[in-house]
Amino acid sequence: MTGLAVRELGLSHFRSHLRASLSLDGRPVAIFGPNGAGKTNLLEAVSLLSPGRGLRRAGSDELTRKPEALGWKITATLQSLHQVHEVETRAENAGPRQTRIDGKAAPQVALGRIVRMLWLVPAMDRLWLEGAEGRRRFLDRMTLSFEPAHGEAVLAYEKAMRERNRLLKDQVGDATWYGALEAQMAGAGARIIRNRAAAIERVLAAQDGAATAFPSAGLTLTGPDDAPAPQTDDDLAAALAEGRRRDMAAGRTLVGPHRADLAAVFSAKGVAARQCSTGEQKALLISLILANARALAQDFGAPPILLLDEVAAHLDADRRAALYDEICALGAQAFLTGTGRELFDALDHRAQFVEVTEDAGGSVVRQE
Repeated sequence: MTGLAVRELGLSHFRSHLRASLSLDGRPVAIFGPNGAGKTNLLEAVSLLSPGRGLRRAGSDELTRKPEALGWKITATLQSLHQVHEVETRAENAGPRQTRIDGKAAPQVALGRIVRMLWLVPAMDRLWLEGAEGRRRFLDRMTLSFEPAHGEAVLAYEKAMRERNRLLKDQVGDATWYGALEAQMAGAGARIIRNRAAAIERVLAAQDGAATAFPSAGLTLTGPDDAPAPQTDDDLAAALAEGRRRDMAAGRTLVGPHRADLAAVFSAKGVAARQCSTGEQKALLISLILANARALAQDFGAPPILLLDEVAAHLDADRRAALYDEICALGAQAFLTGTGRELFDALDHRAQFVEVTEDAGGSVVRQE
């Protein structure tokens, strides 16, 4: 047995689920039920088997079931290529999240070495219309899927930047202190820039010649006000040093990869994504997720696990069927949610079906 898939999933005191368990065989998983029943909570649990804070970016204390608030636990048997891993992630009494892989304590970043995961959630529907922070997060998630160490570079950069910003706000003028922090920011920042550029290149290449029902997107990285951004360690270090006076006036760092933005264009029309219709924007996002998945299938040796929450919301029946066909052709285990089972009729025997309902005790999960 090969590939990348969750084979067993267990939840305890997680969100609306007192207890839940699923036995899976690698096919797509269609999760249906009324709004508020706890469908997205299942997807969030799966997302926490990857590095980071999950698809809702929630803190550990937000994940525990109320009113018990005793803590929560997620367990999974994970097929990763030719290996099988037992993964556990948990938090107790609002404490920090802990992770174990094959019975041994491990940092979250270690999950990136055994699993690749991508997701699309309704909150991302306005990705091209709202602030640059969401687009950077989308880009960094894409980048992390190719390069698990990218997360460490981001954390190192942000830690050094917070310390530099503290100096700026305190009006500290000692160049030696700034120089040391700026060297750390330049090293980590240049890695971030290279990783992001490589990820964009891989996704764009995966779009070329792909047999897909979804529109291709052009992607470019820009700096603030579309100004060219520093690319190398030396260029970034020089820009930080030159900008100290301006940054001190602003009380924060105004140059670096934390100021980058991601621009997308509907290639066939030559129209910026932010000017496209809601349906076109959704189709572009799906196209990018699928291209990312195709590229990962080549790089990692198996397609990533896909989490697609309410993905059918802006798709007609033909587009839904086309999406399911592409997921199955890719061979990816995709977790999809929707309010009605009929939304997944085109999947038929190619998927496993899970119904989520709610009673006085919380969410109830029934696997067909």
